[in-house]
This record gives sequence, structure tokens and C-alpha cells, in this order.
Amino acid sequence: MAQYFDNVNLKSEMRKFDVKIFDCSFSFFSDNGVFCKEHLDFGTRLLLESIPWDEVHGNILDVGCGYGPIGIIASKFTNQAVTMCDINKRALHLAKMNAKENQVDAVIVESNCYENISGTFDTIITNPPIRAGKKIVYEILFGAKEYLLSEGQLFLVIHKDQGAKSLIKDLEKEYSVEVLKKNKGFFVIKCKIR
Repeated sequence: MAQYFDNVNLKSEMRKFDVKIFDCSFSFFSDNGVFCKEHLDFGTRLLLESIPWDEVHGNILDVGCGYGPIGIIASKFTNQAVTMCDINKRALHLAKMNAKENQVDAVIVESNCYENISGTFDTIITNPPIRAGKKIVYEILFGAKEYLLSEGQLFLVIHKDQGAKSLIKDLEKEYSVEVLKKNKGFFVIKCKIR
């Protein structure tokens, strides 16, 4: 749970690793107290490799950005403005470092879900923080409606063992839902406001 909340007192052991998505290379700093500190996790990679990037236009919001891979890679693939938010101060510090490292101009905001987010977005992308609990996950996914433009879209990844099938049923009550990809139990989902 420490990776989701304030962990400034946790011992720092910063490291750097490289990531290749399609033919693009990225470098990321990571540290103790952030999600998947050693490498890009499979779910995030699958999400990034499954989004139809040619359909992503306008401004992008990465909710629960961690050290920043989703927002940074999304900005590089689309050349669009990106806002990234997280509640974890260490993650936000790393996200700022990583945006600079990968030459991405990003707005990076400390925010509990959408608490400090203003404006609306064409695209919201998230690998939601499952271990923070269903209440937070649902706040991110269903709260997105208030921050999406009318033609906006939400992309997310979730594992079947984390309730993917029941989540899809719940999402279908509020959105048009499409499963873009399934792999190793992970579901990449696209939601559009009806």
C-alpha cells in the first residue's frame, strides 16, 4: 500500500531502466515506494501496446501516473498535451524527472483521484491502483465521466483476478464498453460516454 500514499520517509534506492514500446525507446527513473519499481509491468505494457494511438487526439489525462510511463509514452506517441496526477509525492517527483529525461512537456499534479484536476480531456488513461481498494478504483473509473469531453474516451487495464468481468458489467451501466485485448488474464478496456 505504501506506493499509493505519502512515503517520503521510505529509504530511497533510485534506479533507472529502459523500456521499448514498438520501435520507441524510453528511460525511466524509479525508486522504492512506487508501483513496479524494477521494470514496466506487464499490464501497463499491454495497455500501451493496445491503445489505438491514431484515435487519440487532443489533451490526455493519466490518473494514478506513478513514475509516469503512461502519460510520457502517450504524449510521445500522439504529440498531444498530457496532464499526469498521483497522490504519491515520490512518484510525482519521479514523474517530473522522467518527463524531463524523455523530453515530454507535461503538467504534473498532486491529486487524490480528480480532487485537484480542472478542465476536461479528450482521453483519460489509467492502470488503476487496485490495492488502494474498490472505492478508489471506482472513483477513478466512474469519476472520469465528469472530466471527459462528450466524445472522449477512457482506456484502462485490469486483471481478471482483480474483478475484470464484474467491473465490465458495472462500466456498461455508464459507458459504451469495448474490450480491446486480453492477455495473461489482463483486459484492456475502452470506454466511451454514451
